[in-house]
Amino acid sequence: MKRVYNFSAGPAVLPEEVLKEAADEMLDYKGSGMSVMEMSHRSKVYDNIIKEAEADLRELMNIPDNYKVLFLQGGASQFFAEVPMNMMKNKKAGYIVTGQWAKKAYQEAKIYGEAVELASSADKTFSYIPDCSDLPITDDMDYVYICENNTIYGTKYKTLPNTKGKDLVADVSSCFLSEPVDVSKYAVIYGGVQKNVGPAGCVIAIIRDDLITDDVLPGTPTMLKWKTQADADSLYNTPPCYTIYICGKVFKWLKKMGGLEAMKALNEKKAKILYDYLDESSLFKGTVEKESRSLMNVPFVTGNEELDAKFVKEAKEAGFENLKGHRTVGGMRASIYNAMPIEGVEALVEFMKKFEKENA
Repeated sequence: MKRVYNFSAGPAVLPEEVLKEAADEMLDYKGSGMSVMEMSHRSKVYDNIIKEAEADLRELMNIPDNYKVLFLQGGASQFFAEVPMNMMKNKKAGYIVTGQWAKKAYQEAKIYGEAVELASSADKTFSYIPDCSDLPITDDMDYVYICENNTIYGTKYKTLPNTKGKDLVADVSSCFLSEPVDVSKYAVIYGGVQKNVGPAGCVIAIIRDDLITDDVLPGTPTMLKWKTQADADSLYNTPPCYTIYICGKVFKWLKKMGGLEAMKALNEKKAKILYDYLDESSLFKGTVEKESRSLMNVPFVTGNEELDAKFVKEAKEAGFENLKGHRTVGGMRASIYNAMPIEGVEALVEFMKKFEKENA
């Protein structure tokens, strides 16, 4: 069996040793005589799995005690509605629109109240993060919302916005656990796990305690109230059991790798290899302003659509999968999440050099 180098934006590459461990436990998890896929979420065995996953995540991120960790269904897209439902007390919030997912969250919030676009980078196809040092934030805003890493466009906030004392909500789906974060700077951090943490099917939300109340917008479904989920320790109904189990294994793998400081160093090293080549290449060009570049998602183009298509086709034949850019922007995109080995990035650059020579 030959594994390909998988540059998919999500669902994405997982650590090989995690997959092997899961395979070993597929038919019999720790002597239970069953797969994790088959066991009751109310069982003692599963209770240990979810509690250990939370404990490891708390340790990795240094999550303060006054924050709840929830493992939920619905993905990040459902959270676009959950945030205003649970937080829009004054029916007003500020949104910084830096890409498709921030835009979708902003549009969803308009259903529930007044969503104000505080800043946007739409003028240059979302190729940069706008200056967020002095935003037109008003006293009656309930929160300020960002998508911290923009998967499609390959941008990342290097400095968090000045929210002028307002709660910051961040969708971190594609940069989750890629570097250390100061959780206390956020009111809510959430992300779909299928990019950098686990298989599809779960969103992890880290929510400050004081935001978990019964005071939600009228009509909020019971399932979508954070208090419902928090009171039940993410077990109000059947959670995405197997996804959480794999996430737990990834947390252990991250700890073994040296934690988030070590991951950040490795991710910077990987990204530098690819960006350095893009900066000197006469064929390939990165599409993001340098100071806004993501460590996780790297979009690039040749400037010629036919050549882009040829590159994607030949790359696939050479064992580099999922390099086609998002349909809204075209070109190519290499997602180089935590589990992408440095060898994969090096091999990709070697292939790009060869392609450049042959197609110069």
